[in-house]
Amino acid sequence: MIEFYLPIRLIHITTVILSGCLFALRGCFMLARSRWTNDARLRGLSYVIDTTLLTSAILLVLMLHQYPFVQAWLTVKVLMLVVYIALGTLALKRGRTRAVQVSCLFAALAVYLFIISVARAHNPWGALAPLLS
Repeated sequence: MIEFYLPIRLIHITTVILSGCLFALRGCFMLARSRWTNDARLRGLSYVIDTTLLTSAILLVLMLHQYPFVQAWLTVKVLMLVVYIALGTLALKRGRTRAVQVSCLFAALAVYLFIISVARAHNPWGALAPLLS
């Protein structure tokens, strides 16, 4: 199965980028008060991308034998993913006020970037690691 590592890693990275771009696009629609924010086609595309992303993540975990709650950096990624999803839901659907939606959008984008920095550094502090040493 390890022979499929590089293509699965490429799929994972590509879907990370696509997922973030689609979320940012929907966030721009929300800021513009567009009906496209929660359009069924965009939500469906998001489900396809995120399902592919999750599947590739699980395959990588199984291939590399690096598991969340064993590897600190993966634990942080999983926990921050939960935060990102919660903030994204508040930004695009469930935020009761415009201020909550906008704040949650920018917080979700910051968490998204932090998750990427954790993944790139393989360090639970991600981009913050140099500041802490």
